[in-house]
Amino acid sequence: MPINNKYNLVAENPPSTVVAEYTPDARRVAHYQSEAELERAFIEQLERQAYEHLAITSEADLVSNLRKQLEKLNEFAFSDAEWEHFFVSELANPNQGIAEKTATIQEDYVKNLTRDDGTVKNVYIHFFFPRPFPVRHFQPPFIKPSLSS
Repeated sequence: MPINNKYNLVAENPPSTVVAEYTPDARRVAHYQSEAELERAFIEQLERQAYEHLAITSEADLVSNLRKQLEKLNEFAFSDAEWEHFFVSELANPNQGIAEKTATIQEDYVKNLTRDDGTVKNVYIHFFFPRPFPVRHFQPPFIKPSLSS
């Protein structure tokens, strides 16, 4: 096999070969980063990948963003009354502890919502599972993809 200096051999076996090309970032930090510097660098990296930073400064902002993301994921809009009932009874139920809330998100992520008109709709609350949605809908709750990309 001829030597190709452009790629580094990562793994090789009879049925396949894995190679990689690595281009290091031009910026290199010569000291430890503070947590704030690390967070800022992470946000900048996400923005370079077509995500937009959202300024979440309060619990109300976080809940509002969660509502928007669930509406995108489920491709419908909650009425204010539907959202209030759904949020309090299914997501922020004061009678549930952290274990029950974790199980809701990880295991029991399809909830029934009784709409204002009396119909029942399945609401998916899990962002990371196989569904035929565009990739731009999957992101941590504090960022959203830029629509300009």
